[in-house]
Amino acid sequence: MIPPVVIFAVGNPSRGDDAIGPQLYGRLLQWLENQDIAEQFELIEDFQLQIEHALDLSGRQLVLFVDAAENTPPPYVFQRIAASTAVAHTTHALAPEAVLQVYRQTEGREPPPAFVLAVSGEAFDLGEPLTARAERHLEAAFDLLQQLCLLPALDEWVRRSVN
Repeated sequence: MIPPVVIFAVGNPSRGDDAIGPQLYGRLLQWLENQDIAEQFELIEDFQLQIEHALDLSGRQLVLFVDAAENTPPPYVFQRIAASTAVAHTTHALAPEAVLQVYRQTEGREPPPAFVLAVSGEAFDLGEPLTARAERHLEAAFDLLQQLCLLPALDEWVRRSVN
């Protein structure tokens, strides 16, 4: 059985605040198991999104992309996204909207409803730890993730998102 919700946690744990995605992945995985709801979710951690991630959207009811972001209002922005051809990409890395577009093109139908949780970060240097500010933003984002996972329904996620 394919879990109805897929959550992508993107980032490089060796690049300062870019570790926000992987940090949230580890915490969420443990929390879902402790809540006995892990079977409703598939969590995928990667350094960056790839074309192949479009395959992970099949059979889903909801999709969430979690990543650190520069120049994002603190502590995070949670919003619904749509497939887009306007998003520039290479064969090595894609924006979440481009992954949705790849799904649309390969499957010939609209992707499942998708959202981005962009957690505010400020320092992304190689070998640096998370900043204190990013730690606080991570905590706020984790609180939101818990709420979303307890109510994995489109209308609930739309209600919590910014337009």
